[in-house]
Amino acid sequence: MRIFDPHIHMTSRTTDDYRAMYAAGVRAVVEPSFWLGQPRTSPESFLDYFDALLGFEPFRAAQYGIAHHCTIALNPKEANDPRCLPVLEELPRYLLKDGVVAVGEIGYDSMTPAEDTALAAQLELAAEHGLPALVHTPHRDKLAGLRRTLDVVAESQLPAGRVLLDHLNETTVKEAKDSGAWLGFSVYPDTKMDEHRMVAVLKEYGLDRVLVNSAADWGNSDPLKTRQVADAMLAAGFGEDDVDQVLWRNPVTFYGLSGRLVLEPAKPAALHEGNSLLRGGE
Repeated sequence: MRIFDPHIHMTSRTTDDYRAMYAAGVRAVVEPSFWLGQPRTSPESFLDYFDALLGFEPFRAAQYGIAHHCTIALNPKEANDPRCLPVLEELPRYLLKDGVVAVGEIGYDSMTPAEDTALAAQLELAAEHGLPALVHTPHRDKLAGLRRTLDVVAESQLPAGRVLLDHLNETTVKEAKDSGAWLGFSVYPDTKMDEHRMVAVLKEYGLDRVLVNSAADWGNSDPLKTRQVADAMLAAGFGEDDVDQVLWRNPVTFYGLSGRLVLEPAKPAALHEGNSLLRGGE
């Protein structure tokens, strides 16, 4: 079984997670830039973070046989902080990088006017750079947030078929599917979706344009949730080809829209900026 986790925040995870993910079948990941939990106080802290997503994290993933890509953006929550807004001016130079396969996460947190502006601006950047967009639908007022998102997408130059609407659930999937966008589901302990609800959605709405991710981060999350969805699909009567479509071919097709997807992990390097991951060993 091969698995592509299309939304996982490996910066928040340990090397043991990489090892366990590989053993479970994960061979590729996309790491969206996101809010780190502690508010950033300047654009420069974003730039260091973006550099890590393009440098150290792919190096770390390669040690465990996993291909790592990222998406770059000003996230919705910090779009409300004036201290962070100048990072929008820095995004174009990062969106040219080979390891960047989409603009994201963009979208809504609290559905404020500042978030409207940041979402619209970053959809235009995606269109200008020939990249798809990963859109975060809000955790609160989800249906209203989805509808507001679709309005902004419709006003942009980016076609819906190049947009992945993430964090969907049973209340938003139908309208998201009808829009022509790609459908993202985060499977997460206690909140968001679980593997059994995910299987029910697949039975009702089908497998086309559906991506399943763990969204694993610094919260109570599980980087093996993609494998648990795969196992639940098989137990529910889906075939191995169905699992491969949802857990591999669909994310490959969506992020392949960037023209930058490389599914073979980089040859592991001995060092990155002097770091061997061995904490002092050679």
